[in-house]
Amino acid sequence: MKTFYLWFKNTFLFFLLACISCNSVSQNSPKLGIEQTKAYLPLLKDKKVAVVGNQTSVVLNKNGEFVHLVDTLLASQISVSKVFAPEHGFRGKADAGESITDGIDSKTGLPIISLYGNNKKPTPVQLQNIDVLVFDIQDVGARFYTYISTLHYVMEACAENNVDVVVLDRPNPNGNYIDGPILEPEFSSFVGMHPIPVVHGLSMGEYARMINGEGFLKNKMQAKLWVISMKNYNKEDTYQLPIKPSPNLPNAKSINLYPSLCFFEGTNVNAGRGTDLQFQVFGSPYLDAAIFPFEYTPQSTEGAKSPKHLGKLCYGEKLTDAKNLNRLELKWLIKAYQNTANKEKFFNNFFNKLAGNATLQEAIQAGKSAEEIRATWQEGLAKYRKQIEPYLLYSN
Repeated sequence: MKTFYLWFKNTFLFFLLACISCNSVSQNSPKLGIEQTKAYLPLLKDKKVAVVGNQTSVVLNKNGEFVHLVDTLLASQISVSKVFAPEHGFRGKADAGESITDGIDSKTGLPIISLYGNNKKPTPVQLQNIDVLVFDIQDVGARFYTYISTLHYVMEACAENNVDVVVLDRPNPNGNYIDGPILEPEFSSFVGMHPIPVVHGLSMGEYARMINGEGFLKNKMQAKLWVISMKNYNKEDTYQLPIKPSPNLPNAKSINLYPSLCFFEGTNVNAGRGTDLQFQVFGSPYLDAAIFPFEYTPQSTEGAKSPKHLGKLCYGEKLTDAKNLNRLELKWLIKAYQNTANKEKFFNNFFNKLAGNATLQEAIQAGKSAEEIRATWQEGLAKYRKQIEPYLLYSN
């Protein structure tokens, strides 16, 4: 645990330096849901509580130290009996898709129950003697980032077992825009459960409100939901995450590029896993070196033990200096497809799940331009923007 907290301190120092050097960061930082103790502690008093959290479920104390939500609750005499951990685990170090086992938190002795793999939804037994479940996880605003799927299953389980849900809200670092194709129901999976665009534009609290309001839960049930909203938050403000939300999103540039580069996960192109530039580069041994001069070789790393093209020289592009995106960008995906050695092996079966349809792959294979493809999204996006209006808590 000491190593864990030292790492938090070092990350915070990096965050401060980033804020000082970045003129676009809001001068008035939002007050997060986790900081609104007067709003949510009364909901938990004399109740049996469980937490859904990970390494991002923290708040800064007066000494500039990160304090985990679990420790905050215990210090406030709240009866916390267990912790549920999403993909990547409670400390956020596991690979994407890696099986996470249950365990015990070494500091508090609380049982940790994995909500990934075969147990994505809390069971009735796991929710026995629980009155309230507190959800506090940093999202990045992309449909295929699985924490919103965990939120769905948590809300559904709580609705079925008469457990209240309290969501402590946090900023969406990609919350300033909405873009991408709307997911079609037949392509629903854990990387896309709801008919929303790739970049959904909602905070976790707003998303929870939409899950209830749109009847997304089984049998259109509704969870008894409390959203502890932020103060002093505008979606146009740049928000630098003080803790990386998962092992392969190490900084603001990777988070900004992630919605666009994650499509490469459904192809034979590596998106920087196995490097220190995750989701800031892409490359493949099958791309033309004359067109893609940037070279790198993926290695086994924490959070990417067996990356795509492990140990093989990849040719691609480095995007660390690319202008920050305010839309979903398809040009890199299209360029890679057009210049790959074997187009028949470019896409894999995962691509359509990420896209939420079969038409994006078909359009790229047919030679459609990015703008032609984007034009097909606009009607769905207009309906979606109207649909989410009742659930919005923050202005742009």
